[in-house]
Amino acid sequence: MDNCLFCKIIKGEITSTKVYEDSEILAFRDINPQAPTHILVIPKQHIGSVSEINENNSAIVSHIFVKIAEIAAKENLTNGYRVVSNVGEDGGQTVHHLHFHILGGEKLSEKMS
Repeated sequence: MDNCLFCKIIKGEITSTKVYEDSEILAFRDINPQAPTHILVIPKQHIGSVSEINENNSAIVSHIFVKIAEIAAKENLTNGYRVVSNVGEDGGQTVHHLHFHILGGEKLSEKMS
């Protein structure tokens, strides 16, 4: 996708603070953190959101969740963390490329908003 912010980050056209990268995914620090640790994990393949996950691309989500646990451990999120994916405008999605937020580093509110 030519205009996708996260696709541009994947291509290196926009810089990011990388936390993890392999051939399928990229994880980097959010530029507007909502918690002391706020990392975004994205597939390198453009998938618009959770609502576009299907049998052909679902393996990447499994891979992402394996890596989320590894990233959280490396970030010393031993007391827990939150994983969030916003879907669509009403869900608060601002970049239409599948991504998961890892939030932690402090006791998070039970409220989701």
